[in-house]
Amino acid sequence: MVHPLLFLEFFRKLLEPLHMSEAGADAVAYTWLIMLLLLLFSFLATRALKMIPCGLQNFMEVVVGGVENMIVETMGEHGRPYFPLVATVGLFVLVSNLIGLIPGFFPPTANINTTAACAIVVFIATHVVGIKRHGIGYIKHFCGPILWLAPVMFFIEVIGHLSRPLSLTLRLFGNMNGHELVLIIFFGLAPFLVPLPMMLMGVLVSFIQAFVFMLLTMIYIQGSLEEAH
Repeated sequence: MVHPLLFLEFFRKLLEPLHMSEAGADAVAYTWLIMLLLLLFSFLATRALKMIPCGLQNFMEVVVGGVENMIVETMGEHGRPYFPLVATVGLFVLVSNLIGLIPGFFPPTANINTTAACAIVVFIATHVVGIKRHGIGYIKHFCGPILWLAPVMFFIEVIGHLSRPLSLTLRLFGNMNGHELVLIIFFGLAPFLVPLPMMLMGVLVSFIQAFVFMLLTMIYIQGSLEEAH
């Protein structure tokens, strides 16, 4: 999908030598913009830390504390080491979703390449964590509880695991792309007030989709940490 009011349109010309499609250039441009925003936000929130937080530090402590509590409640105390991965993916997806609500901006999560990249990172991290935890014994996660059914269960489990990045990719992409399409149609038909309810619903969709992505990331990692039965 090509956004009709691309704010960073000059990036399309900048990326022309790479022979990327306009939709791909939009997604790359806004992905880098969001990464820069998150880095700037983190720098401003931590440059002058105080014992009694205020302003931006206070806001970030609430966000970080909320994500940390969510990880502990879902995965237990042993989930804390995976906070950087879960929080980074969650904040990136959330900001990517929300930025699309600003007129003229494009959410990179409405491009399937961005959502696939996030899903593949989670997929690889899940199995790296599993191998690191169990070593060669991680193969038992794919063999099922009954030994003589292991050859059959192995292929079923492999297909199940390969479907995870696919479902993560398509769920986020489908929701955000669909929302963008509806907004574009509403803005084209009646640019004043009519799209407002859809934009408010977009805030809810953005938070829900980021929450679901984070929750599934934690569930997959938790699964790779558990002992095989």
